[in-house]
Amino acid sequence: MNRLILDTLERTIGTYAVTFLGLLLADGFDLTDVGALRAAAIASVPAALSVVKAAVGSLIGDQSTVGWVPRVRP
Repeated sequence: MNRLILDTLERTIGTYAVTFLGLLLADGFDLTDVGALRAAAIASVPAALSVVKAAVGSLIGDQSTVGWVPRVRP
């Protein structure tokens, strides 16, 4: 699979997981509550924004990653 796609997937899944777990911890970590479903839905917003950021990053910065900061080569 393309390196940029793998990089985007890693960042998106990581963003979703961290946001979801953070919201669950802040809400009391009750997976049977409607708040858990709401946290899962809310966590998708930063993950979607991560995909947008990756798309922009593929155009600027280091062309081999989706990061915005150019890689300094010695």
